[in-house]
Amino acid sequence: MSYSQLLAQISIFENLQPDDLEQLSARLRSRRYAKGEIVFHQGDVGTALYIVRKGEVAIRLSSDDGKEAILALLDRGDFFGELALLDDEPRSTDAIAREESDLLVLQREDFRHFLEERPHLAMKFLSALTRMVRRVTQLIHDATFLDARTRLVRVLLDLAQQQGKPGAAGVVINQRLTQSELANLCGLTRESTNKWLRFYVREGLLSYEGGKITLVKPERLNQEAE
Repeated sequence: MSYSQLLAQISIFENLQPDDLEQLSARLRSRRYAKGEIVFHQGDVGTALYIVRKGEVAIRLSSDDGKEAILALLDRGDFFGELALLDDEPRSTDAIAREESDLLVLQREDFRHFLEERPHLAMKFLSALTRMVRRVTQLIHDATFLDARTRLVRVLLDLAQQQGKPGAAGVVINQRLTQSELANLCGLTRESTNKWLRFYVREGLLSYEGGKITLVKPERLNQEAE
C-alpha cells in the first residue's frame, strides 16, 4: 500500500517529488494500537518516527509521583518520536493511543539512508525540530508566568489553530477532551479548568458539550489571551 498522499501533507516531506514519496512510503510499516495502549514509555530506547494515519495519540510527561502533563494531542497527519531519528538517547516522553489508532512506523536506519540520498531534506527536518523546541519553550513560559484563565484560553486557541474546523456555531475543535485532559494540557487543576470553562460558557465565548469544544467568539478569546 502506498502512503505517499499522506506523506505529502506532512511538513517535513511536503516538498518531496512523487518518486521520493513513493520510495519513502515503501519504507513505512503499519501498526495498530488499541485505545489506551502505550506506543512507548519515557525512558524507552527510541528507534523510530511515528506518523498518525488514523486515530489520536497523546504525548505526555509523567513524574515519579504520578503527576502527568500532556504536551500535545495528535491526529491524522501528525508525527512524533522524531528525536529517535537523530540520536540513540532514551525517549523523553510517553506516547499513548487515545483511541484505536493506525500508526506508520519509520525506522531510524531506513530514514538515515533516505536522508543521505537527499541532503536537502535535512533542513526541513531541522525546521520541524525547531518548531517543537519553540512549542515546549512556550509551554514552560505560559506555565510560569500566566494566570489560569489565560493559560486555558491560549491552549484552546492553539488547539483551534491546529485542528479546528468551521462549524455552524463557531470553530469546532475536532478532538473530544475530558476536563482532566484539558487540565493536563494547560498545566492546571481540574477544578480551576472547570471554573474557567464555565465562566467562558456563561460569557457566550465558547461551548463545551460532551467533551466537544466550540469557540463561539474566537476573536474575543484572542483578546483575552493578550
